[in-house]
Amino acid sequence: MSCSEEDISKMSTLLASLLQNDTAVIRSAEETLKPLLKDPRCVPALLEILKGTSSQSVSVRHVAAVLLRKRLPNHFKTFDPNTKTYIKSEILLVLQNEPERIVRLGTIGVASSIAKKEAEAAESAGGGVGWTELLTFISQAAGNPNPDASELAFLLLSEMTEIIGENCRDQFPSLAGLFQASLVPGVPSKVQHASVAALGSLLSVLVEEDDESVVAPFAALLPSVLSVALSPEAGSEEMITTVLDMLYDMCWSNSSSITGGIVLIVKFALHCLANPNLEMTVRDSAALVVATLAESKPKTLGSRCNIEEIVECLFNLIENSNDSAAGALFENNPAWREDMDNNSKDGRAEDDDADERDWDSPTATSMAQGTLDMLACELPKKYIYQPVMSRCVTRLSSTNPNQRKAGIACLGVIAEGCTESMREHLPEVVPHVLHAAGDSEAQVRECACFALGQLSEHCQPEILAYSNQILPIVFALLDDTTVQVQATSCYVLEMFCERLEPSGVRPLLDSLVRKLASMLESSTKRSVQEMAVAAMAATAVAAEEEFAPYVPGVAQLMSKLLELREATMYTLRGRALECMGHVAIAVGKENFRPYFQQTMQCACEGLTFDCTELHEFAYAVFANLSKVMGEEFAPVLGELVPHLIDVIKMDEGQFEQAEATGDEGKAFNSLDDSDDEENADNYILHVRTALLDSKKGAITAIGEMASHTGSAFVPFLEEVMAVLQTAAKNWHPLIKAESAEALSSMVVPSVAAHHGGSINWTKGDISGANPMSPHTNAVVSAVLGELLKLMDDDDKGAVGKACEGIQSVLELCGPHALMPVSTDCLTKTHALLARKSPCQMAEEAEGEVEGGDLLTEDDDHDTFMTSVCDLVGTYGRIMGPHFAKYLNQFLPAICAYAKQSRPSSDRSMAVGCLGEIAQELGVGISEHFETIFYPASLACLADEDDNVKRNAAFTIGVCCEGLGELVVSQYPQILSTISPLFQIDSSASDQSAACVDNAAAAVSRMITTCPQAVQPMNQVLPVLLKALPLKNDMTENETVYKCLLGLLQANHPDVAVNKAEFLRVFQSAMAEGSNVDDELKVSINQALAALA
Repeated sequence: MSCSEEDISKMSTLLASLLQNDTAVIRSAEETLKPLLKDPRCVPALLEILKGTSSQSVSVRHVAAVLLRKRLPNHFKTFDPNTKTYIKSEILLVLQNEPERIVRLGTIGVASSIAKKEAEAAESAGGGVGWTELLTFISQAAGNPNPDASELAFLLLSEMTEIIGENCRDQFPSLAGLFQASLVPGVPSKVQHASVAALGSLLSVLVEEDDESVVAPFAALLPSVLSVALSPEAGSEEMITTVLDMLYDMCWSNSSSITGGIVLIVKFALHCLANPNLEMTVRDSAALVVATLAESKPKTLGSRCNIEEIVECLFNLIENSNDSAAGALFENNPAWREDMDNNSKDGRAEDDDADERDWDSPTATSMAQGTLDMLACELPKKYIYQPVMSRCVTRLSSTNPNQRKAGIACLGVIAEGCTESMREHLPEVVPHVLHAAGDSEAQVRECACFALGQLSEHCQPEILAYSNQILPIVFALLDDTTVQVQATSCYVLEMFCERLEPSGVRPLLDSLVRKLASMLESSTKRSVQEMAVAAMAATAVAAEEEFAPYVPGVAQLMSKLLELREATMYTLRGRALECMGHVAIAVGKENFRPYFQQTMQCACEGLTFDCTELHEFAYAVFANLSKVMGEEFAPVLGELVPHLIDVIKMDEGQFEQAEATGDEGKAFNSLDDSDDEENADNYILHVRTALLDSKKGAITAIGEMASHTGSAFVPFLEEVMAVLQTAAKNWHPLIKAESAEALSSMVVPSVAAHHGGSINWTKGDISGANPMSPHTNAVVSAVLGELLKLMDDDDKGAVGKACEGIQSVLELCGPHALMPVSTDCLTKTHALLARKSPCQMAEEAEGEVEGGDLLTEDDDHDTFMTSVCDLVGTYGRIMGPHFAKYLNQFLPAICAYAKQSRPSSDRSMAVGCLGEIAQELGVGISEHFETIFYPASLACLADEDDNVKRNAAFTIGVCCEGLGELVVSQYPQILSTISPLFQIDSSASDQSAACVDNAAAAVSRMITTCPQAVQPMNQVLPVLLKALPLKNDMTENETVYKCLLGLLQANHPDVAVNKAEFLRVFQSAMAEGSNVDDELKVSINQALAALA
């Protein structure tokens, strides 16, 4: 294919016009070029211009290369083989001879676009590389002593990553040799940089490969890459950034050859992270590598790397920084940012031109805290808890306030991830935090509040035992002179009071309400006002009906905030709305009714504002008020449900064409071919996070409305079910989890409309007529179908919510609801227990890489597994004796979690699950008692953890109750093993009290079932009576009083001997404030009369 000199001249003139500073000239040239570039004859003209080193300017030749890259791919397929060969040979000549780097770079793009087309053609013809001459050229150029030629080779490889990864695998060993030859001392830095960039691009394509032989040749280059990056000659920031990007991609690979380099990767990342001479964004990339390894390879990181070294590095970053270490709580809060910036201005001289902080940029503290949080959340706790806590304790005793700040801040950071370890060690942890709260340095006090808040949020309910120590200290900190301390102390109150019982908050209730109201009225800091309102809401929830006298005053305060209309005040308005919803929950329908209409009007008005955060607050209020007002909420359903449906339908993400990378990609976009196939997949998903949160809130609200407004919700069921079924397939795990919870609520309105609110069903009975109406049956079928799909999701949170949803539906509707889906339910549940479900596959993959030796000892408790085990208990409750035939499958999987090597939460969960099965199946467990239930219960009764012992006591008790005479021979051993539980100090903690209560209940069940087998009764009965009344687990009241009343009615001789104790226990049951049911009190009162 040829072109005339006139064509070349005309094209050259137009390209030169594109480079002018005159917009009109550029637009005119573009309009003229567009039709010319659609004609294949433009290719030879552009090619001749590209080759014209003596006749064309560098800039024009560069533009020719850019346009060739854009237009050649679509025209190339129209050319005959000879023309294609000619074009390829000419491009190779340009690459070989072009003296100007910018033109070479442009021509690389042309070559890669041709290579892609040739590879596609070869693949269609049966396989092969396509343009073999290009690979030969690359191989020769890489070995050329001219650094320009060597760099060119690796730049070409970088552009051709996908082609090489898919079509050149048989040449991987030789390619690895090219890379290795470039990563030795003496090679020019620009060549090494290009080599590392190309290697990183290739590995990013190969990270998901299962074939070890594919990845291994390139993974073996890691030591050389890191050596180059650390060398003074080549180790520029640009090089280090390129290497860190490569390491990030490698983090996700399950290849053993890549995993084998994890120690080197971590050492390099820590070196960069600790280097103050590097830009903060580069150091942040290093932190991301460590955090990603924690997420993708937690067991490998913990077992192979020096966690002590990682933790020390993170502590050093925090203590050597002047940034607030509690700021992570509020950095996304505009009010907090504004107040902190204003404080900084107030502290500077008028002529100080220092810039305000860029809140979106990383700091040493934010990097360290984010990385430590990921380590704490992901690593097995045996690797991370002690290294962090030992440093916290050491630094808290330091004379250096920055070290004390780091110590208390890091303690707060790990509270979420290490919650189980924190709960076990609260007696040692809390004194350190309380001491730090009284520190002379504001930055330490602020972090102490942060730590207290984290403990209050994540160590429930154990932290509540310290309310008498914590609340007075926090109350005093509300008067602190530092805004940060005031706001964080409000945060502590919010987190702590959410789970506190009325008795816990009662001593300080009046003072708290007055103090928070005063702060709200007097403070000019929006961040303090917002946190004060949140703390007020939490105080109301803790106080429950005792908050009723404060409602008028608080409502008046909130009403002022509910009238705010300035955009900067929307969050404060939303907080006030949220507070009213919490007050409603606290004081109930009757006390809140006078404020219902006003609160609803304000919430609905907020929906008209252009503020998704305000919408989210409104949805939360709708959820709470529907829960409180019940059927009185029904009149607004017609207005709200369609709105919520529209929100749930909205797309929270949208695909947008990705920006081209590099100057060549961005240049002359108006001259792109709209039909260019190369851009067909060049789109990325932009997520509107605020809308995502609104959608989640709307799903929550619609679920609560369905649960609490009764039959009035039925007309909306069909449309709501449709949007929830779609939402359950959403890409975001939070939306899927929320949808699972809402789906189960859809059954409630049908049950209200067709069954008066409840369905009468019999355990295990599927022989009779289905008690569900056709409508309810259809809703149940649709709901369970969606929830079963979610059990196969890859997100544990969504799976846990699906299990809870199935449990809720089955317990409401009974065996006929389970029967059609029983096989799926049981199969999927067993897969979860056996760790064979999709959401557990990533952990299994890492275990396989590690040789399987870390699968048990290193696994921490998965909270969602509690929902799985609860579902197993529900199967027993619904199926009754029919579940017995599945025990051979389920029991081994459950007992795997009861091993001593498992975390205490797992052991407690497993033995508790055995107890629920035993309680529901009775004699149905008889063939498994001596091999499973009995040894597991005895082992767990001797456990060091009170929760494990508690559940073991329950299990052995219900086994004795259900199996009766079949197990009386084991009574002596059971009594001997359970006896130490009565020596536990019930006042030590709620867990200790519950443990003793369940021991008492177990012995009571044994006595009630076979009193003659409980020997010697004259020793057992006094111990039992001494442990009564129950202190914590009031669900066992009926069990223990039934036992005592039975002994009394049988005129057992030991009753008279222990008459005084019987009177004491019975009188406490009749006392005011007793938690004993009224029906049971009638029998106890009669017993008291008989004893008198």
